[in-house]
Amino acid sequence: MTGRIRFLSIIIIMVALIMSIRLYFVQIVHGKSFTTLAERQNINENTISYDRGDIYFESKDGEVIPAAVSRSGFTVAINPKIIKDPEEIYKNLSKVLVLDKEEFITKTSKKTDSYEEIAKHLNTETADKIKALNIYGVTIATDKWRFYPGGKLASSIIGFVAYNEDELAGRYGLERYYEDILKKDPSKAYNNFFAEFFSNVKESLSQYPQEEGNIITSIEPAVELFLEDELKNVREKWGSNGAGGIIINPMNGEIVAMAWNPSFDLNNFKESDVSLFNNPLVENRYEMGSIIKPLTMASGIDLGTVSATSTYYDAGFLFLNNKRISNYDNKGRGTVSMQEVLNQSLNTGAAFVAMKMGNEKFRDYMKNFSVGTETGIDLPNEGIGLTNNLDSKRDIEIVTASYGQGVAFTPIATVRALSSLANGGVLITPHLVKKIEYETGLSKKVSFAPGKQVIKKETSEEITRMLVGVVDKALRGGTAKIPGYSVAAKTGTAQMTDEGRAGYVEGKYLHSFFGYFPAYKPKFLVFLFHIYPKDVRYASETLTDPFLNITKFLINYYQIPPDRPEDLSTKPQ
Repeated sequence: MTGRIRFLSIIIIMVALIMSIRLYFVQIVHGKSFTTLAERQNINENTISYDRGDIYFESKDGEVIPAAVSRSGFTVAINPKIIKDPEEIYKNLSKVLVLDKEEFITKTSKKTDSYEEIAKHLNTETADKIKALNIYGVTIATDKWRFYPGGKLASSIIGFVAYNEDELAGRYGLERYYEDILKKDPSKAYNNFFAEFFSNVKESLSQYPQEEGNIITSIEPAVELFLEDELKNVREKWGSNGAGGIIINPMNGEIVAMAWNPSFDLNNFKESDVSLFNNPLVENRYEMGSIIKPLTMASGIDLGTVSATSTYYDAGFLFLNNKRISNYDNKGRGTVSMQEVLNQSLNTGAAFVAMKMGNEKFRDYMKNFSVGTETGIDLPNEGIGLTNNLDSKRDIEIVTASYGQGVAFTPIATVRALSSLANGGVLITPHLVKKIEYETGLSKKVSFAPGKQVIKKETSEEITRMLVGVVDKALRGGTAKIPGYSVAAKTGTAQMTDEGRAGYVEGKYLHSFFGYFPAYKPKFLVFLFHIYPKDVRYASETLTDPFLNITKFLINYYQIPPDRPEDLSTKPQ
């Protein structure tokens, strides 16, 4: 008997505990949601737009900041079938609402229609004033809609919710990629309190709940805004067709900022050109030019065929397979080191490294950097690189690939490959979401195990030293160096083609720039590029200032301590 009593007592305690936990979720965690649902109990289901999980940015201090939320309000509609005096109704409603008279009268004239919306997204105060008018033929219904507090901020990342025929869902960006998490079952709007109380107990206690929730991104809004402003300035100054940038933690793949200009207003996307909705940083492929040279150099160092002090004779040009390749200025430098190949961005030097490695080994290294594959970033429609030239039997295609021409990569795949130079030689998984908070109250941190080792740690350290040398001595003659900080960087200028035309177009270039800092324990890698700047040839002219502006901002904003204190001036900074 004692044993049975104890057993029953344990069962009762467990049930009470489960019910208490569930009650906590219902009253505290989901209290706001139930308030909204209660308001909907007496409303026709067809008048409810939708409900949806939220998207958040995260500040450097860990504060979550709304990026995409569902707002509640009211919609006002009329029934033209029963309206007798449109002029009088317009006169009364105009006391509360700003209405276009001509449009209003047109809607009231649709006598075969029983429902015409005349105002949406109204607050409670305005809705109450309209209710007080008690106008026959005018109805008010609760409404819920998607709102983006940042407007244009991170528009290419967030995406938006829209109809595709009769289905309302995320159409671009995170809204689409995380549709399964963000969407909510509309039938739940009609569950009563007790149904919710006793439902999903098993799901609530599951380690891996499969249900809707909110997502928290790694995007830092202040950094995102700064990057967007810099890209806007670049386009305005140089007349570029488009400009993009990524700021990433090269150690773990968290993207702190990602932007494309021109952008669009998420709250008024219907007024924008649909071509702006895609994300070129993830979907499009470009010949990147000389920022690929550090990958070539790292490959040669890793294989043991060259070192920073290895030399070759630079005549300024080469003939391969009856084709001539040359340095950007067609000039030779005589005997130069591999360090100078990066300092002066010599095409013949990159060609020397690739040929010394041999076509097969060079091809293997470049493919090992995964520049031709998807990165796995959590955004839709990721493109893959165009790397057919790496499989060519001819030397010319291999050599041009060594300095970033004839092969095309997505910006995000390029960033992943370049991050391996900074982080000890490991491929990361770029990602935007760092945490999912489920409706049950449980949460899951998003993280990825280190990827494959593509170059040795020692190679990563050596190429980093060489890229620091580029900034210290070569970039603007060494004047771009930031006192107290080691910065590794490289510029790139690539010739561009026109779609449907063979060969490169004279005077048409893509400019790129990447750098990371503090170089030997990097917190950030910054990648910038813009397309077809006008009346200027080299990336060092157009992107050095934006890169330095972003770098200095990040150093100050995150209060990154100097790693070269011996370089600091005694003057106040």
